Amino acid sequence: MEELINSSQNAKRVVICGIGNDMRGDDAFGVLVAERLKELVKSSNVLILNCGEVPENYTGKIREFKPDLVVFVDAVDFGGEIGEYVIADPEGTLGEAVSTHGLPLKFITRFMKTMINADFILIGSQPASTALFEEPSEVIRERAEELAELLVGILKNPIEGSESSSSPPSCSR
Repeated sequence: MEELINSSQNAKRVVICGIGNDMRGDDAFGVLVAERLKELVKSSNVLILNCGEVPENYTGKIREFKPDLVVFVDAVDFGGEIGEYVIADPEGTLGEAVSTHGLPLKFITRFMKTMINADFILIGSQPASTALFEEPSEVIRERAEELAELLVGILKNPIEGSESSSSPPSCSR
C-alpha cells in the first residue's frame, strides 16, 4: 500500500474505478469496493465509478474530472492467497491479465495517459472463483469492506480538501 499512499499524498482529485462482474463470484471485488466507497466518501474531489466489465466506457468521465490519481480496483489472479491484495502498475504484467472485462487495463491506462496527467495504480485481490452465477465468497466480501475503509483513510487529503459536503459524482453500471 506504500505506493498508493505516496501517490495519494499529493493528489487533489482522485478517481476510483471499481471493475468486475457481480454475477461471476469473486470477480465482483472491484464493484463491491466501489459501491461501499459511494456510501463512505462524500467529497467533490473523489469520483467513484462502478465500471462493471467495461472500464473503457468511462474514459470520458475520467478525463472530464481531471484527476491527479486513478485507482483501478479489480479481481486479479496473480497466484496469491484468496483475498490477498496486490498493488501494481496497470501498464505492467498484471495489467495485461486476461479478465472478464473487455480491454486489458494496460491499454486503457496508456490511452488515458494521452489525455490526462495522472498517476495510475491497480489494486487487485486474488479471487477464489469467477464462475458465472456465483455469489462473491465471504473472504472477498470482507476484503472489499476492509479495502474500502483503508482507502478512506489513505485518501484523507482529497476527501477533506473538499469544500462541498455533497455526494461525490458517481456512476452505476
